[in-house]
Amino acid sequence: MTGEGDWKIGRRRALALFAAGLSGGGAMLGGGIWPTFAADVGDAGADRKPHRIFMITYRGETEAEQGFRDYFAQRQIPVEIISRDIGRDLSKMPALIDEIRATKPDLIYTWGTPVTLATVGQYDAPGDKKPITDIPVVFSMVAAPVQAKVVPALESSGRNVTGAFHVVPLDAQMRAMQSYRSFDTVGVLYSQGEQNSVALVEQLRGLSATMGFRLVTQTFAVDTAGKPTAEGVPEAIARMKSEGVDWLYLLPDTFLGTIYDILGPAAIAQKLPCFGAAELSIHAGVAVAGLVCRYYSVGQLAASKAEKILLDGIKPADIPVETLKRFSFIVNMPVASRLGLYPPLAMLNYAEVIVS
Repeated sequence: MTGEGDWKIGRRRALALFAAGLSGGGAMLGGGIWPTFAADVGDAGADRKPHRIFMITYRGETEAEQGFRDYFAQRQIPVEIISRDIGRDLSKMPALIDEIRATKPDLIYTWGTPVTLATVGQYDAPGDKKPITDIPVVFSMVAAPVQAKVVPALESSGRNVTGAFHVVPLDAQMRAMQSYRSFDTVGVLYSQGEQNSVALVEQLRGLSATMGFRLVTQTFAVDTAGKPTAEGVPEAIARMKSEGVDWLYLLPDTFLGTIYDILGPAAIAQKLPCFGAAELSIHAGVAVAGLVCRYYSVGQLAASKAEKILLDGIKPADIPVETLKRFSFIVNMPVASRLGLYPPLAMLNYAEVIVS
């Protein structure tokens, strides 16, 4: 576990009116665990043969995996979870695919876009580029499953795959950012080789035209193997500041999430506030604020889909890919203090505030 649930957070309920204003519709903000799944399966679960789930994570287990595990424990559904972590090294995936074929689990759980694509391939790829096709796969923490070609549509994957994604609609995030501090220019630093990030940057370009802000983008440097590297990150942030960037928007970029210890101090040194699309960026002390889906809740949502497959016999293609219906607006007050950029007082009526 990464300990992401250990930060102290002051929680307050969100105002539904504010939520509707952000999303233009049904999105809601607030603390807590979303969604809530009712019904107790009783004591009968103790007599059932455990369902075997092969879990593959990218950078160790997170709150999403804890939510996934807790869902089955709370509902007394016996499962045997075989957990494997690739330690941010995708070259380990072929060996894991071989292990999956040898162990023949009932279901595979994958974390993040790179791991998911390495497990199932893109939906329009040739057959030999789709490693696993005969075992149900449930993913979590995939930022843009359609744009990354994990599934062709959210309503039905058309394949042996379903899952839960975790990115709040970008227009809602931009409005939340504007409510904290108005802006003319937004900066983005991302991995050019990560399909989720490329897709989200394109969405931001469209929003910049409709919402009237300027978008400044920079990509990470790459090493001789074509992998992103943190080299030059402080300089890139300094350039963004000099170009008039008001907010550095932190995409749910897989590589970006591994260098917060470099990016955070560099952004604070430049007095450049960051707004996070993922919960970890705020808890890690990098983003001053963010409108996010809770990792734990995304894991529980993924588990509810796994339950439908394992217990009800529903095909993954018939289970929609979804995100949460409720979001959390989080403010990191220590970061706000270091930047001298405190939230409007009215925001404290609905925000969750990290105080230490």
